[in-house]
Amino acid sequence: MRHAPLLSRIAILRLAACLSPCIAAPAWCGDSDLAIKFTPSWYQSADGNHAWDLNLRANRGPHSLWAGQYLAREGQRQLRSGYEYTQVFPAGQVVWSAQAASGGFVGGSATLRVGDPFYLIAGLGRTNLHNYYNLNFDPNDAITLGAGTGAIAHTELALYQVRDDRLGTGQRITHLYAHLNLTDGDRLSLDGTYKRGVADDGMLVRGHGLTLTYTHRHTFIRIAHDPYANFGSVSQNRFSVGLTY
Repeated sequence: MRHAPLLSRIAILRLAACLSPCIAAPAWCGDSDLAIKFTPSWYQSADGNHAWDLNLRANRGPHSLWAGQYLAREGQRQLRSGYEYTQVFPAGQVVWSAQAASGGFVGGSATLRVGDPFYLIAGLGRTNLHNYYNLNFDPNDAITLGAGTGAIAHTELALYQVRDDRLGTGQRITHLYAHLNLTDGDRLSLDGTYKRGVADDGMLVRGHGLTLTYTHRHTFIRIAHDPYANFGSVSQNRFSVGLTY
């Protein structure tokens, strides 16, 4: 942790400042829109280099702060932090995001959603090209293009693609996403993916993945299968449990 970049340390301190009033005065949290989510994840890799990924996130209004720790069996580890701001305007919204991590990583992104009930999606991400164990497993230096709709009752559908536009790898992941509101307290999300591109070892890879998330009130369970995770040489199964307070 002593090697974490300054931005990472600042974000973690801001997260602690955001959470500290809840510890000192729980009533303050009850009167605000502050939400805290803790998500531990277990990554089962085909090569045996399994990993834990622990993440703590705080949301209040349009602001989000988060911190995470990645710990792999073979010794890889990384402390991460980030900040997001959701800017809402009459035709849609923009999500601005900044991330930092130990090892010198710094990155940022902006994702636009415009239209209702049919909407367009466009995004851009940039980093300083240092190693980063990201949460979404999409290319970091990439553009995002897609469309979606909420016109179907209790359902949201989206089709979008995240593709490398900087490093010439041809890496791209296409997402077909569905979110279903089953009851007032139960939700189901499905994210089917198809990836294609040049892996780290120079070989062209392609494969289909699937992520299922079931949410009951303030708890969710997520199961994912990801071939050639992060465009590496091995496939990965991921298991997550999330608790929101």
